[in-house]
Amino acid sequence: MSSVVEPASALPRLGFDWASGPEFSDVVSREWLVTNGRGGYASGTLAACNTRRYHGLFVPSLPKWGRVVLLARLAEQAQVGGHLYPLTTEEHGDEQILQDGIRGMRSFHLDGLIPVWEYTLGPSRIRRKLMMVHGENTLFVMWEHVSGPEVHLRLRPFPVTRPHDRPIPKEAHEPIVRLQGPRVEMQATPDAPPMRMRLHSSCPMPFVALGQSSQPLLYRTERARGYDHTEVQHSPGYFECSLGAGEVLALSVTTEDWWVLDRNPQHTFELEQERERKLLMRAPDEARGGVPARLVLAADQFIIDPMRPADDAWARSIGQDARSVIAGYHWFTDWGRDTMISLEGLTLCTGRYREAAAILRTFQHYVKDGLIPNYFPDGENEGVYHTADATMWFFHAVDRYLECTRDVELLKDVFPSLVSIVEHHLRGTHFHIGVDPADGLLRQGVEGYQLTWMDAKVDSWVVTPRRGKAVEINALWFNALRLMATWAERLGMDPTPYMGAAERVYVSFNKRFWNTEAGCLFDVVEGEDGRDDPTIRPNQIFAISLRHPVLSQERWKAILEVVHKDLLTPVGLRSLAPNHPDYKANYDGDLRARDAAYHQGTVWGWLIGHYIEATLKVNPDIKAARALLLGLEHHLEYAGVGQISEIFDATEPYRPRGCIAQAWSVAEALRVFLKTHVT
Repeated sequence: MSSVVEPASALPRLGFDWASGPEFSDVVSREWLVTNGRGGYASGTLAACNTRRYHGLFVPSLPKWGRVVLLARLAEQAQVGGHLYPLTTEEHGDEQILQDGIRGMRSFHLDGLIPVWEYTLGPSRIRRKLMMVHGENTLFVMWEHVSGPEVHLRLRPFPVTRPHDRPIPKEAHEPIVRLQGPRVEMQATPDAPPMRMRLHSSCPMPFVALGQSSQPLLYRTERARGYDHTEVQHSPGYFECSLGAGEVLALSVTTEDWWVLDRNPQHTFELEQERERKLLMRAPDEARGGVPARLVLAADQFIIDPMRPADDAWARSIGQDARSVIAGYHWFTDWGRDTMISLEGLTLCTGRYREAAAILRTFQHYVKDGLIPNYFPDGENEGVYHTADATMWFFHAVDRYLECTRDVELLKDVFPSLVSIVEHHLRGTHFHIGVDPADGLLRQGVEGYQLTWMDAKVDSWVVTPRRGKAVEINALWFNALRLMATWAERLGMDPTPYMGAAERVYVSFNKRFWNTEAGCLFDVVEGEDGRDDPTIRPNQIFAISLRHPVLSQERWKAILEVVHKDLLTPVGLRSLAPNHPDYKANYDGDLRARDAAYHQGTVWGWLIGHYIEATLKVNPDIKAARALLLGLEHHLEYAGVGQISEIFDATEPYRPRGCIAQAWSVAEALRVFLKTHVT
């Protein structure tokens, strides 16, 4: 097995080679992801064996539906000289692996963002690759005959219609099929959106209407996570085609108008690669090769047009694009907190300033009662606002944007909203979010809600209740007030009220949050039952890492020593020190077990960015800081190949868990990769 990252002159290539086929366990645990800039995606394992209910070759994001699996898979079979070779793999409910398509697999690689498989089928060799058209719900899959005798392909589609995060239906429906020459339209149910398909080839390519139901398919990852994990699917028929030397076959799938399927498939792939090259050319020079180039392309998969009608109408009225950020694949939508934390790495470190402005204006549009949305439910138009920290991160994101662009017009546009946010926090807003008049610190929390980023909740159980005055929220509050003073002065307004409020926070914070016994900061003061929480968590790092640190400088080194000793791992920071009685070393099991561990030891990759930021303020050793990223660099070959996972187990081997691709993990890794670049 080998992995290669190409120099800046080409799209980054990350891949693996096998002399005689890989081990099933090796390729079934690695996943690929293709996205379309609208929240839709295609995803599966390198083994071409679905292991999640989220996996599918075509999972578009549709109005009212949200993201829905329309084409779960293609069962692919090749015949060469009388011998049959499966190209895909099925795992059944009895744990039998049938249709073992990895036997002929000789390589897999990402060519930029395009996944490519190569197979040796007796004396013949073929290549498969796929892509989604950016900005459109359209998929292209292409098979190329590389060498050897003729290859006869049979491609059997299994259409379904289910929202990707809903329980698996108990029964498979027989799809409705309409044939129009080389065009085939399928609907899994009468009320489902139609899925249109076309085969492109110079050879005859009939659709044979011979239906087939699958055996119960096992989704091993869903089983491990405690969810429904078997599904029976029905296919209405199959396509057939023979490929001679050098010939190409392509299947196109869409929910758009028929004409989009008339494109030349090879030209469509070329356009996507040209789009990716332009993404790299927009990035800084130091991000156009090696690992940073890989992360620039990974970042692209999170930036979306949210396709909400209210966004479209508003955006058109001001001549602005509507843009947002998918927090993670496969199940997250666009979240306010994740978007604001990720904005610098995803857009500013990649030269995508217009998208950055669009994201900020999109969320400004949704400010309500001094808060930005916590998240937008899949397929819905209204946000949910139960968050105390997302709005504070909004100030941070605006600051990072202005630092890069000096865009005074955007500052003028958003400043009234920022003023309103501060005023709402000073007098108090929803969820008891507001300033304590006694000390100027920001407090939050009501029974049954978790309003900080440590937001795990199972039924009525809030796993990490942090009601009170949380350390990172007050670090963000101080940072916001200092920024407001700077911006007010820049716009010719009086900065005094903001400076006065900030000074009060600074004094109160350093008095109230310092834990003399532990030599670090309390995680929450005046929390549950009025007590101060001495739990050692990574939240205290933000008191140093932000532009305006709220912690007095003489205490920085002590904080970093505690975090280094108790929380630092090769892939991020633990969410809880191992000596705490609630510490969980592994994130696994059913939903309750996983949420019990989510912020109780589990490692978060995104935190490495702020840890490195804080470390460099104490010790500006660039090489030592870069060494802290080696674990995440190595991780690009695992889980979501070319991406960075959401979380990791808290002990060796630090298994990746949660989402296979997380926006803030990628954004913060890229940001500090560039910050620690050595010329």
